[in-house]
Amino acid sequence: MLRNLTKAFLDFATWGARLVMFSTAVLGTGAGAAEVSGPHPFGATAEGVPVESYTLVGNKVTVKVISRGATITEILAPDRTGKLADVVLGFDTVQGYESKDNQYFGCTTGRVCNRIAKGQFTLDGQTFQLALKEGEVNHLHGGVKRSLDKLVWAGEKVVTPQGAGVRFKVVSPDGDEGYPGNLTVTVTYVVSDQDALWIEYGASTDRNTPVNLTNHSYFNLAGAGEPSVLDHELQLSATEYTAVDPMLIPTGAIEPVAGTALDFSQLTKLGARMDAVAATATMGYDHNYVLTKRQELPTFAAKLKDPTSGRVMSVFTTQPGLQVYSGNHLSSRPGKGGKVYAPRSAVCLETQHFPDSVNQPTFPSVVIKPSQAYKQTTVFAFSAE
Repeated sequence: MLRNLTKAFLDFATWGARLVMFSTAVLGTGAGAAEVSGPHPFGATAEGVPVESYTLVGNKVTVKVISRGATITEILAPDRTGKLADVVLGFDTVQGYESKDNQYFGCTTGRVCNRIAKGQFTLDGQTFQLALKEGEVNHLHGGVKRSLDKLVWAGEKVVTPQGAGVRFKVVSPDGDEGYPGNLTVTVTYVVSDQDALWIEYGASTDRNTPVNLTNHSYFNLAGAGEPSVLDHELQLSATEYTAVDPMLIPTGAIEPVAGTALDFSQLTKLGARMDAVAATATMGYDHNYVLTKRQELPTFAAKLKDPTSGRVMSVFTTQPGLQVYSGNHLSSRPGKGGKVYAPRSAVCLETQHFPDSVNQPTFPSVVIKPSQAYKQTTVFAFSAE
């Protein structure tokens, strides 16, 4: 056990040193990076648990996060003239985030994000039944009552190699939503001096268990509440995707995107071929892309651009997959400032392992062990053209 823990520590330390080199060379240094204020009160849950907020002020970008669900509530980013707009969907109050109108806005999603077929998997000879959603058919985004997005995390200010930030921590006990093992999860948010939002995830367990974490922010670079995101341009570092059945569960096949409506190898309007996917089971884009050239350090995954404002968001990640979801089921309910979030008025770019990986032996494994710390990094870098 001691040898395993020592190896895990050394591996983490080596990874951390390489991460520093990457951040300095590609996305800026920690020097002069974000100032962090908070915690500030953000109300309380229905059970009376206080929720806190933190504000990360970068060079031109400001990010706000809250302790319920380790959630991003606001990202202020400048357009080509310097005008700021909030580019993520969300709510003004805890009650909004607790309501049925919350469609995972900005939250940390898990223990396992995306879908698990029939909410079942077998691990170490034991079959586990997880909490079901989607008409009591599949497990989705970690469960129903105690998925990570619904828990209140403990927050603290930290200093990382990328700069000052806030780290949220939560413990999910053995049996939560049907998962095995006591799982400790951390999510750290930092805004670098190059206006890149770093999200670093960590997890440890006392029992073999699946883990697949992501952030579920909905982006509209024209401003949250603008009526459509279909004029946004998207480019992906992906030539393949994981095919799904009518219940949106992967079949196990990995298919090429070339010659299909799923091909975003070049910067392409999100709505250019929407009709071709709107008539399918996904009802628009709701596809997991197999990212190319994955490395230990964050590598380029996607570019999203609003041609009108000039705002650009580039995505880098250590994850093998990226779920593109075009907000097909947004409910036209009001969010921040009373603005209505209409269907396809925002897009999610969820860095992740592939859906249902725990039941797909040919997919990269999502199972972690007590001797193996989970870690992954995603970076959203903001600029204007």
